Amino acid sequence: MPAPAASAPTPPDPETDRRWMRAALSLARRALGRAAPNPAVGCVLVREGRVIGRGWTMPGGRPHAERVALDQAAALGGAEAARGATAYVTLEPCAHHGRTPPCADALIAAGVARVVAATGDPDPRVNGKGLARLGAAGIAVETGVLRAEAEALNAGFLMRHRAGRPLVTLKMAASLDGRIALASGESRWITGPEARRRTHLMRAEADALMIGSGTLLADDPALDVRLPGLEDASPAAVALDGRLRMPPHGRLARAARARRVLALHGPDAAPEAAAALRALGVETVPVARGADGRLDLRAALGELAERGFNSVLCEGGGALAAALIRQDLADELAWFHAGAALGADARPAVGPLALAGLALAPRFELVSHERLGADVLTRWRRRESAGGDGE
Repeated sequence: MPAPAASAPTPPDPETDRRWMRAALSLARRALGRAAPNPAVGCVLVREGRVIGRGWTMPGGRPHAERVALDQAAALGGAEAARGATAYVTLEPCAHHGRTPPCADALIAAGVARVVAATGDPDPRVNGKGLARLGAAGIAVETGVLRAEAEALNAGFLMRHRAGRPLVTLKMAASLDGRIALASGESRWITGPEARRRTHLMRAEADALMIGSGTLLADDPALDVRLPGLEDASPAAVALDGRLRMPPHGRLARAARARRVLALHGPDAAPEAAAALRALGVETVPVARGADGRLDLRAALGELAERGFNSVLCEGGGALAAALIRQDLADELAWFHAGAALGADARPAVGPLALAGLALAPRFELVSHERLGADVLTRWRRRESAGGDGE
């Protein structure tokens, strides 16, 4: 039987709680792009105003942040180090047995006196059960500290559990007049090195990068991360490839031995093409076609959710961008603006939307605005609509 928790310490002032939770959120960010299918969680153990342990979700989702922090505290201060401490956790501690025992039980066994969780966990195996178990053990529990920040950081995990699909961020690098390439297809480089480095950081924090067949065939992209120190952070690559035309000699197919590469294709794709790609390590996933004959994007995203992807960064062309926006599936826009004009004959960042009226135009809310060298990055969030996946 675990020893009972120490009596709860006097709660600190709200600003102290926020300070420690900000530290836990900073740790959680380190797990973005590496924790799926689990959320990216941070944990800070504080005793008598001093940090005695800290942790974040390890690659692949195990061990959890709480376990890492408790192990660190025990290694530095002995088995009783966490007794009477406060645990600041960015997400409700888990309450179910998976590959590891529940984190709620680990916190109880360690004798922590107080748990401050930023927000709850919508996973039906947890969803209030972790907090209830802590409270039943006599541990003081508080929630809601920096809730908005914590939910923004794990928006993909929350989206997957609440809407059955990953969070989709549509990334575009365009000219002042919204063009992504000349009529000839030339696009290197519209934006400068600072913007390109930021793109690679965004890639490192995503679970998957997604393109359409047009970009796949025209650019033969690597879809990897090329930042010093983050070379091992390249996420899975996903190609929406209806007719399964991914070339076996292309960069993505060759990369499948080292990281996950998925080709989502129509049910009518040639079986021999699928077999050739699978032999190289590519995961081939059949997806139904919509009424327009193209892959059903909602079904495609559902397949990615079933495979544990919380977030997807889309770097496709104008046709895919338009399809995602038209179907209310682009949750966020990351728009890099370059100080150049390419003209109406250049290729647009967003293809035709066929709007019957201005009132029907999809609307996004500005989240942030940042200068990167000679370019500007604006980030936008989808406005909720009656037919959307809003939380």
